[in-house]
Amino acid sequence: MVVVLAVAFVACKNETAPEVKTVEVEMAKKEKVLNPDATYAKAEFGIDGMTCEIGCAKTIEKKLAKMDGVKSAEVDFDRRLAMVEYDEAMVTPTTLSETVTKVADVYMVKDMKTVEEFSKETACSEDCCKGKTDEEKANCKMDCCKGEKAESNKMACKEDCKKACCANKA
Repeated sequence: MVVVLAVAFVACKNETAPEVKTVEVEMAKKEKVLNPDATYAKAEFGIDGMTCEIGCAKTIEKKLAKMDGVKSAEVDFDRRLAMVEYDEAMVTPTTLSETVTKVADVYMVKDMKTVEEFSKETACSEDCCKGKTDEEKANCKMDCCKGEKAESNKMACKEDCKKACCANKA
């Protein structure tokens, strides 16, 4: 029995501990390089299906901004509107639309148009409050959702806006 223990003790000493090696991996962040000679176009389009500002609008905005050839991208959750400036040789309205719908199947692009300048309008759209809870309406930046007249902001109501908040404008 002593012999067995001695053999086991000696045999165990021949095993080596596993060696741990640390390997440095350089993660090079791909810098986006914009062509200074490119022709840039501006597109505006609506996005249906967004339910929140961070999870929906910001995610779509980041995906659009990461596209090669996109100079800038902004998604306005309150207006359900995307504004993208892009290199016409690298990006098309179709690829913009495909990028949005690839984020999630619930997002639908509508009314894609090329513009000279992005709209700054904060006007009442037909669906600015559609589907919002009372709390969301209270926190909404649109005067229509708050149930107020937009006398302080001349651009808040379109001429043909039929919402109650714009009906009695001066």
